[in-house]
Order: sequence, then structure tokens, then C-alpha cells
Amino acid sequence: MSQQVVISGVGVWHPEESITNEELVASYNSYVDSFNDKNKEEIEKGEVVAMPYSSAEFIEKASGIKSRYIYKKDGALDINRMKPKISPRGDDELSHQAEIAVEAARLALSAAKVSAEDIDAVIVSCAYTQRAYPAIAIEVQEALNIEGFGFDMLVACSAATFGMHRAFEMLSAGNASRVLVINPELVSPQINYTDRDSHFIFGDVATATVMELADTAKSEHVYDVLSTKAVTKFSNNIRSNFGYLTRAEDVDPYGVDKLFHQAGRKVFKEVCPMAASHIEEHLARHDISPADVRRWWLHQANINMNTLICKRLLGRDATEQEAPIVLNEYANTASAGSVIAFGLNHEDLVSGDLGVLCSFGAGYSIGSLVVKKR
Repeated sequence: MSQQVVISGVGVWHPEESITNEELVASYNSYVDSFNDKNKEEIEKGEVVAMPYSSAEFIEKASGIKSRYIYKKDGALDINRMKPKISPRGDDELSHQAEIAVEAARLALSAAKVSAEDIDAVIVSCAYTQRAYPAIAIEVQEALNIEGFGFDMLVACSAATFGMHRAFEMLSAGNASRVLVINPELVSPQINYTDRDSHFIFGDVATATVMELADTAKSEHVYDVLSTKAVTKFSNNIRSNFGYLTRAEDVDPYGVDKLFHQAGRKVFKEVCPMAASHIEEHLARHDISPADVRRWWLHQANINMNTLICKRLLGRDATEQEAPIVLNEYANTASAGSVIAFGLNHEDLVSGDLGVLCSFGAGYSIGSLVVKKR
């Protein structure tokens, strides 16, 4: 019989800089003014569609987001640029993404009361990696002086839970003793800051978790992983098309279709019932009803999605304590959202309390873990 796998530490790191809805809207609306003025004649002839204005109230009502952290604020609000300005680094320097991954990793190691030498596998699992190879995970492994192995995973907004699934499997199989799963979500470079319907969605952050066997766990807040569950179903409703083929396609490498874009209403309509059914089926494996769950750490994409999913599961609105929301401060942080919610809202639970970590997003992909406070 395999030994019990646990989550023994979690780290949440965010950049120092942030952008409020008001700042974002001021920049966007100024860009709209400039665009509409430049294309006034074409707009009047019906040859060009005028860009719509936005408001902070619209953003908050549509998403629940009030602000977001950003790795480099410079350039993102400049109407002549509309993208963050990130200086390139040489091959012999620590990459931007590895840098934020290391920050989160150190916080998780501290929470688990272990050192880097106690880790023997590193998984970097996120929506985007800044290069194909060498793997960011191996770069992080080197930066932290970790022996063993590392690899990257890309599963969009379910990358964090899917990474934890792989750690669970490696530990259960005896192929690792402690695994560090890191989610460095540096998503701001893929945001179209000129699109009213998506420019407000994402924020930058890095999270990390330490997973190990129960008999080696040292921290005060340890969670047994009762099981994991995953599902994917192909959908074009959320896409990001920039890739290594772009150079050979003779197209604008920074064109709108290469950046993040989605059919938001379709995503809402299709993903919410999928996620609710997925969670319900997962809990049923353990004869657990949704009413038995003390804490829901859900993906932080849209407050309305989380509200609807909880209502389908509980038959009522969940309280803020039951299903904490962090996207008001962090925005959608791709795969890191459920880990942020867990990291900031798990120490108050007591032994025996049940919880669910669940992500859902592009793919479509859904990943969940049912956990119990030790």
C-alpha cells in the first residue's frame, strides 16, 4: 500500500507593482480616443469600427477584479506602446520567469520547513514559459542547488493542479521523496491591452507547493491528498496562438490573434457545468457530499463563475469563508489562482476539515484535489 501524500508547504509571491481598474481604464480610454480620432473618416464611412470605451465599474461587475499585480508596469499604460517593457537578459543571467519562480519556491520551502537539498524533483507548471528550452524548471533547480530532476508543463489555467497531480503520482510510486511544484505565471506580455473585453483579466504572480510523504512532513499545516482527478475536452473558445512557428508564417507576430483571446460567454456557459459535475463526481469517490466540504479553493477567473459553480454544488451561495475570492486583488492569475486562494486561506482549518482545490480553463481542462487537514 502506498504511503499518504501530503501538501506540506505553500508559497505565494507577487510583484511590487500593481495596476488598478481606474489606471487601466484611463489608459485604455485614452488609446480609444487616439484610435477613433485617427480613423474618424473611415469610421464615418463604416469602413472601420469605432472602439468602445470602458469603465472601472464595468470591469468589476463583469469579473470581480479591482486590481492586478504586474511584473513590469513601465510601458503597459503607455498608449503608444500598450505592453509592458521587459528588458532582455543574457543567456548567462537568471531568466525573468525563473527569478519569480525562485521567489515563490523559497516561500514554499520555508512554509514546509525544508531546504532545497531536501527536494529531488522540480515541476514548473504554468500557462506560458518564456522559452522552449532549456526548461525553466531545470534553471530553477540549478538556481536553488537542487539535486535530482525537473521539467516544465503547460496546461493553461489547470497547469498548477495538473502539476500537483504529477507530483502526487511520483510520490505514490516512490520515484521521488519531496517534489516542488512551481507556477510562475508571467502572463502580462500576452495581454492585449487594447481589447476592452480582455485587457483587464490577468495579473502576474508566482506560487509554489511542496508535496511529500506524510511521515517526513514537518510543518504545522499539513494536508493529506485523498485523491486527484483531471479531465480535458478540446475547445477553441480560449486561445493564445503565439509560438515558434510564428516566425515562419509571415504574419504580424504581435497581432491580436496571436495574443490571449476568448469567447467569454461560451466559456462561462460551457465550463461552469463541467466544473461543477467534475467536482461532484470527484467527491463521490470518497462518499463526500459538497455540504461536508469546509473550504473551496477554486480557480480565480471570474467571480460570477465561482458563484455559479458553488451554487450548483451547495444549492445556495457560498460564504466568503467557504469559497475565498482573491481575484479582486490579484485578478486572473492563470493556473495560480486556486493555489493563491489555498495559500492565503488554509491555516485556520482544523484537523479533519475537508477542502477542494480545483482549476478550470483553456483546453478545456479541469483538475482537482480533495484534501483533508492532518
